Amino acid sequence: MKSDSLEKDFQYFLDHQSDLVKQYEGKFIVIKNQEVIGIYESETQAFTETQKHHQLGTFIIQECKLGSEVYTQNFQSRVML
Repeated sequence: MKSDSLEKDFQYFLDHQSDLVKQYEGKFIVIKNQEVIGIYESETQAFTETQKHHQLGTFIIQECKLGSEVYTQNFQSRVML
Protein backbone atom coordinates (compact mmCIF):
# COMPACT_ATOMS: atom_id res chain seq x y z
CA MET A 1 0.00 0.00 0.00
CA LYS A 2 1.40 3.40 -1.03
CA SER A 3 0.45 5.25 2.14
CA ASP A 4 2.35 2.71 4.25
CA SER A 5 5.41 3.28 2.11
CA LEU A 6 5.10 7.06 2.40
CA GLU A 7 4.68 6.78 6.16
CA LYS A 8 7.86 4.68 6.30
CA ASP A 9 9.66 7.30 4.21
CA PHE A 10 8.54 10.07 6.54
CA GLN A 11 9.57 8.01 9.56
CA TYR A 12 12.96 7.52 7.89
CA PHE A 13 13.30 11.31 7.71
CA LEU A 14 12.34 11.70 11.37
CA ASP A 15 14.72 8.94 12.48
CA HIS A 16 17.64 10.39 10.50
CA GLN A 17 16.78 14.09 10.56
CA SER A 18 19.93 15.29 12.33
CA ASP A 19 22.25 13.28 10.04
CA LEU A 20 20.37 14.36 6.94
CA VAL A 21 20.57 18.00 7.99
CA LYS A 22 24.33 17.69 8.43
CA GLN A 23 24.58 16.58 4.79
CA TYR A 24 21.78 18.51 3.09
CA GLU A 25 20.84 21.47 5.28
CA GLY A 26 18.57 23.94 3.53
CA LYS A 27 17.97 21.66 0.55
CA PHE A 28 14.83 19.78 -0.45
CA ILE A 29 15.40 16.05 -0.42
CA VAL A 30 13.34 13.37 -2.11
CA ILE A 31 12.91 10.14 -0.17
CA LYS A 32 11.64 6.87 -1.64
CA ASN A 33 11.87 3.43 -0.05
CA GLN A 34 13.70 4.92 2.95
CA GLU A 35 16.48 6.27 0.75
CA VAL A 36 17.40 9.78 -0.41
CA ILE A 37 17.03 9.71 -4.19
CA GLY A 38 17.42 13.43 -4.93
CA ILE A 39 18.69 16.70 -3.53
CA TYR A 40 17.37 20.02 -4.86
CA GLU A 41 17.48 23.75 -4.20
CA SER A 42 13.70 24.20 -4.24
CA GLU A 43 10.55 22.19 -3.62
CA THR A 44 9.37 22.96 -7.14
CA GLN A 45 12.58 21.67 -8.67
CA ALA A 46 12.41 18.53 -6.51
CA PHE A 47 8.86 17.83 -7.66
CA THR A 48 9.41 18.65 -11.33
CA GLU A 49 12.54 16.52 -11.70
CA THR A 50 11.44 13.57 -9.58
CA GLN A 51 8.03 13.12 -11.22
CA LYS A 52 9.82 12.63 -14.55
CA HIS A 53 11.18 9.27 -13.35
CA HIS A 54 8.99 8.25 -10.41
CA GLN A 55 5.23 7.87 -10.16
CA LEU A 56 3.43 10.50 -8.10
CA GLY A 57 2.47 9.15 -4.70
CA THR A 58 5.58 6.96 -4.42
CA PHE A 59 7.98 9.50 -2.90
CA ILE A 60 8.06 12.37 -0.42
CA ILE A 61 9.73 15.76 -0.69
CA GLN A 62 11.07 17.11 2.57
CA GLU A 63 12.80 20.37 3.43
CA CYS A 64 15.99 19.44 5.22
CA LYS A 65 16.18 21.49 8.41
CA LEU A 66 16.10 20.71 12.11
CA GLY A 67 12.91 20.99 14.14
CA SER A 68 9.30 20.02 13.71
CA GLU A 69 8.39 23.27 11.93
CA VAL A 70 9.74 21.84 8.65
CA TYR A 71 7.05 19.17 8.59
CA THR A 72 4.24 20.92 10.47
CA GLN A 73 2.07 23.49 8.76
CA ASN A 74 -0.55 25.75 10.29
CA PHE A 75 -3.26 27.30 8.18
CA GLN A 76 -5.40 30.24 9.19
CA SER A 77 -8.41 31.68 7.48
CA ARG A 78 -10.41 34.76 8.14
CA VAL A 79 -13.85 33.97 9.42
CA MET A 80 -16.52 36.57 9.95
CA LEU A 81 -18.58 35.87 13.06
